[in-house]
Amino acid sequence: RNEDLEVEEDDAENLLTAMEQELLRRRFGPVVRLEVAEDISQTVLDFLIDRLEISEQDVLRLPEPLDLTALNDLHDLDLPHLKYPKYVPVTPKGLAEYESARAGDIFSSIRNHDVLLHHPYDSFATSVQHFVATAAADPKVLAIKQTLYRTSGDSPIVKALIDAAHAGKQVVAIVEIKARFDEEANISWARKLERAGVHVVYGMVGLKTHCKLSMVVREESDGLRRYCHVGTGNYHPKTARGYEDLGLLTCDREVGQDLTRLFNQLSGYAPRTTFHRLLVAPMSIRSGLIERIDEQIERKKRGEEAYIGIKVNSIVDEAVIDALYRASRAGVPVDLVVRGICGIRAGVKDLSENIRVRSILGRYLEHSRIYCFGPEGSEEVWIGSADLMHRNLDRRVEALVRITDEGQVAYLSKLLRTEASDDVTSWHLRGDGSWVRHTHGKKGRKLTDIQEVLMENASSRVKGRKVF
Repeated sequence: RNEDLEVEEDDAENLLTAMEQELLRRRFGPVVRLEVAEDISQTVLDFLIDRLEISEQDVLRLPEPLDLTALNDLHDLDLPHLKYPKYVPVTPKGLAEYESARAGDIFSSIRNHDVLLHHPYDSFATSVQHFVATAAADPKVLAIKQTLYRTSGDSPIVKALIDAAHAGKQVVAIVEIKARFDEEANISWARKLERAGVHVVYGMVGLKTHCKLSMVVREESDGLRRYCHVGTGNYHPKTARGYEDLGLLTCDREVGQDLTRLFNQLSGYAPRTTFHRLLVAPMSIRSGLIERIDEQIERKKRGEEAYIGIKVNSIVDEAVIDALYRASRAGVPVDLVVRGICGIRAGVKDLSENIRVRSILGRYLEHSRIYCFGPEGSEEVWIGSADLMHRNLDRRVEALVRITDEGQVAYLSKLLRTEASDDVTSWHLRGDGSWVRHTHGKKGRKLTDIQEVLMENASSRVKGRKVF
């Protein structure tokens, strides 16, 4: 059935109540399509078509099984020999020199340097979750501001925000109650947060708040300091174990100013503004990325080395695609790692001969977004929540943050280049739009599983842990 919810935000005096009413109507939404087994009897099919008030054009005959969510029940069976071996995430490099049952001083670690997080190889529990929970309990913390798009019902993040409010801290939660299929859950814990004294804001009219941001304001001996987290994935402890995502923990002054301004905008207390280390949709992500693509084109025209690397879930935005085609025609090498919808063609003569597109499907769902511009050693790298789709660039509040630490820039650049290379198991997009899976190289050599390599690298940081 049609799962879209139609709420006139301008007219809805109480958005929460309006959404609850729409959720009741969803179960009676008009039928979008009817999926049936290929061998269904015509009598039964005619009955369904009649009662559901649809036409033959709305019917899809598919090979069984139809409802693949049943595979979740199969996965829950106790059959360890048919599953991946368990992997235990490690404390992120930069937050602790070694694994310990006692958590370290996370604020001290962030003061020393920016910390790059790479989940699920780096533990969400000992990084992001620990960051918010520590802030909630720390008497020096005055305020916590947080966006929430999707999270679990028993989320320790939500619990920490409630604890912080009970402790008398100023807590602001930007809750997106229009997150598709999570509307009911989001409404439930939005009400819990409100009852606890959290200032709950439901975002900006006409826009979904999809950016992944958290800011902690702490009183220290030298004055107030803002600690920030900018991520590519949701504040969801469960999906953080199965989704590949990136995050940045920093107390950089410019990022703190940017997040202050953005949170003020989201809560309705500030006009449009400019940012230092952020690109923010719907204002500046598309134009900012195209500007950087054009800079690489100019570098190539001057005879200098140029490069563009992008990793996203989906790419369908025509303006960005056209800019990448221009870059390819100018001779700029373009690497794209796209897990989902891909509206670009690779290797087409006189159009995209310098573009290669890869897709990595493995144990974990590749979910991070990386934007890299420039040759090795002088790259400009951004991470954040935005895919290259109209909904992300025009109808959502998204944020990308520029990575400034040289080691982290090198890590992300190398990661992207490796995933796009011919040395890694992946799907390759051909010029005719078809995908071909590559698991072995020349002479039958088995290609690298990048997810296994990242698990091994993370595990090798733990003294005494077996590296598989």
